[in-house]
Amino acid sequence: MTTLVTGGAGYIGSHTVRQLVNAGRDVVVFDSLELGHREALLGAELVVGNIANQDLIASVCKKYGITEVIHFAAYKSVGESMSNPGRYFSNNVTGSMLLVEALTHAGVDKIVFSSSASVYGTPAEVPVREDAPLHPESVYAETKYMTERMLHWFSETHGMRSVSLRYFNAAGDSFDSLIGEDWSVTTNLVPVVMKATLGKRDALEVFGNDYPTRDGTGIRDYIHVVDLADAHVKALDYLAEGKPTIACNVGTGTGTTVLEVIQATERISGRKVPYVMSPRRAGDPVEVYADPAFAAQTLGWKAQFSLDDIISTAWQWHSTHIDGYTK
Repeated sequence: MTTLVTGGAGYIGSHTVRQLVNAGRDVVVFDSLELGHREALLGAELVVGNIANQDLIASVCKKYGITEVIHFAAYKSVGESMSNPGRYFSNNVTGSMLLVEALTHAGVDKIVFSSSASVYGTPAEVPVREDAPLHPESVYAETKYMTERMLHWFSETHGMRSVSLRYFNAAGDSFDSLIGEDWSVTTNLVPVVMKATLGKRDALEVFGNDYPTRDGTGIRDYIHVVDLADAHVKALDYLAEGKPTIACNVGTGTGTTVLEVIQATERISGRKVPYVMSPRRAGDPVEVYADPAFAAQTLGWKAQFSLDDIISTAWQWHSTHIDGYTK
């Protein structure tokens, strides 16, 4: 029984691969290395390729005896998806369809999908539950929604059971600082805060300080990447028990403001975070955080790590890997 992890050399993928290997599972990573890093795999088996290459997927499934898949491989910049939608539909949707089609032909019938809480758009209520209306507000979010729907229909027509994990805000790095996030290709708040603190960019822009929140800045649900990796392992266990296709929120259930992230960084790093206040960005919701009860009920999963854990591991990683995996 071998797990194939597409996009496993990326940020969340590499932490998940490490968790799978540490759990004693046989793992093969499939990654184009366009945005991933071979070094992040810490020696795990790697096949370099594109998910749209059905012949290569078929040969990998046969060679390694693949029985289950975790599918991370996708482009994920919201801004780029709006300026270059074709790139996102081609890779994230068509690529996923070709992958899943090849997997069904190879007899693989279990897949965990890296989805996103962005499928909800601006939620009418928080905390956000899985039965909230789905209303993608970017091309990126639409590609995640479309892939979820595609997996639903492959489940109905081909018995390809799946768990779609709707991430909230993944953050933090490994506790031993061996692997972490590449800040050169992300716009996520925590690595941007780290970059500003370490003097590797201009002052951080805080978009909006007039929201109806406890300090005027927007609220999001930040989840440690190691907790997120654990959710994928739990999702594989769920599917191994023969259970049906579902979608789950993966978050902490706790909202944190932008200023609270900055304050935690200053306290843990011992440095000031340079930042400036800017007007709100159009479309940014006031607050978004998960109701994680369904994941606890169905997967037996609950986040274990705190905001301090996120900031501490991020600081350890970024302050010792200024150039990421490139020395």
